[in-house]
Amino acid sequence: MITLENEGFVASIDTKGGELHSFFSKTNGLEYLWNGDPEYWPRHTPVLFPIVGGLKDDSFFYNGQEYSLIKHGFARDMDFEVEEVSATAVTLVLKSNDETLKSYPFHFELRHTYQLDDSRITLTYEVSNPSENKMFFSLGAHPAFKVPLLQGTNYTDYYLEFEQKETSSQWKINGNLIAEPVPFLNNEDKLPLKHDLFYQDAIVFKNLKSETITIRSDKTPHGLRYHFKGFPYMGIWAAKDAPFVCIEPWCGIADSVNHDKNLENKEGIIELPPLEKWRKSTTMEIF
Repeated sequence: MITLENEGFVASIDTKGGELHSFFSKTNGLEYLWNGDPEYWPRHTPVLFPIVGGLKDDSFFYNGQEYSLIKHGFARDMDFEVEEVSATAVTLVLKSNDETLKSYPFHFELRHTYQLDDSRITLTYEVSNPSENKMFFSLGAHPAFKVPLLQGTNYTDYYLEFEQKETSSQWKINGNLIAEPVPFLNNEDKLPLKHDLFYQDAIVFKNLKSETITIRSDKTPHGLRYHFKGFPYMGIWAAKDAPFVCIEPWCGIADSVNHDKNLENKEGIIELPPLEKWRKSTTMEIF
């Protein structure tokens, strides 16, 4: 476990999965991240790589060969190496190996760089293609935020506040696959939290206008604002009756129920040319 700390805040990052486990305010004594209780869900903030969501039949075709790959990919379960570290920043790296090539036929380097700056922590994802061949991938964030945040408040005291008023369908999930859209948000910027929102799996949006979502309650001045510019898909999820909510910006999405299973034809797939790099960042801002 790696600790980043400044005058008012502490962040803890595990080399397994390169995953942020804790974001704590020394100022107000509040922990903002889910604690990973396995009774509900044993993770904290996993990265989804090299796919987001599920594949049709848990497999895909590339260059005429079929490969099997688990939902959300393998990066969240692998050990990252520490490349650089200071009091307020760390870079972790995961590189392709013989095992990853069995299920994902591309050489890659995946870096997570965490930067703690006052009450904000920014995570920059960098995917490098070190080979002479193009590669295809998706990447998504899956952080779980503690709700209720403050003792004495309830889950239903909190809501998600979108940066802009949104009119958007919810894309239903059938098994692990994306099915039909149904109307959901109608010129709204608030989504009140209640457990039964997630009884049918995640709420999935495409192309929201908002680049931030804030967790708020009228019963406390404390909350969290999550910045995710440049991520075209969004999932909102919690395990059944769990005291957390996940805000999941994605560059990529699960297969549709009608997908042909060819990786190049997958919705949201990113093509990275030889020897090039791709970067995106998210920022958690706590108050």
